Amino acid sequence: MSTYPHIFSVAPMIDWTDRRCRFFHRQLTRRALLYTEMIVASAILRGDARRLLRHDEVEHPVALQLGGSDPAELAEAARVGAEFGYDEINLNVGCPSDKVQSGRFGACLMAEPDLVGRCVEAMATAVAVPVTVKCRLGIDDQDIEAPLDGFVARVADAGAQAVIVHARKAWLQGLDPKQNREIPPLDYARVHRLKERFPELPIVLNGGLKTLEDALPHLEVLDGVMLGRASYQTPAILGEVDPLFYGEGERRDPVEAIEAMRPFIARELDEGTPLHRVTKHMLGLFQGMRGARRYRQIMSEEARVPGSGLEVLDRALAAVDLAAVSRAA
Repeated sequence: MSTYPHIFSVAPMIDWTDRRCRFFHRQLTRRALLYTEMIVASAILRGDARRLLRHDEVEHPVALQLGGSDPAELAEAARVGAEFGYDEINLNVGCPSDKVQSGRFGACLMAEPDLVGRCVEAMATAVAVPVTVKCRLGIDDQDIEAPLDGFVARVADAGAQAVIVHARKAWLQGLDPKQNREIPPLDYARVHRLKERFPELPIVLNGGLKTLEDALPHLEVLDGVMLGRASYQTPAILGEVDPLFYGEGERRDPVEAIEAMRPFIARELDEGTPLHRVTKHMLGLFQGMRGARRYRQIMSEEARVPGSGLEVLDRALAAVDLAAVSRAA
């Protein structure tokens, strides 16, 4: 039985898992590990670190995901992240976008395991919190057996305390990021074999998991599972994470989660944040329930009206069959 504490996590997703999204997700699960969007190390060192790294205490446990390929820059950015209170620092070696490749970070680094190892070593030396790596099975025509084992061995030797594997290759030539989430075939068995070859290293599975029921069987072999788009697009499933994966508490009612968001939304509005910056993360909460379509419409359209406030939330909730929601809970 693995002692790895983060059995379930929500994947880092650019433009999605910002601090407002994470605050919302935390109202549904107390135990899941949450991640920031990928933040480029140089942006932290040369930009507004407070704006980039700001988070609320209720978000914990929360991990900072960094992008970069300069060991010294990554070490310093990791140190800053740890000072801001993040519980884990994660290195992105999985993003396949052209922009990321041009900056020499993300999935293209899987072709340079020694460089990644030096980055991890520098980060692990700079901070006391765990340093982890998120990667793919490989890139382009790269074999996914010996090269992946060699990559994982290198980062583990360098101090990585866990490896999160998106169970697809990344095709850096000819496929865009959306296609890279769909076209390269999933190979969960390869991630299982990786765990067999590195029994002492926590291995977490990511990629293509659409429901909690899809994810659970993998815990018979692996140390954790990570859901991305399913967590974001159907966030009500997060309300089942604590009892199902951790044996704690009861399923969190979506309506309770929304009510818990009210003080946070009011605070954001007071700071000048447009309502839709918060509510956009809540659109899928009642997916599949009666009134969900009207709820989404109100939350997405009316929240964009300048000066809109909590009354939009009230109107949206009024469109949902809350009795049915309570029965489902």
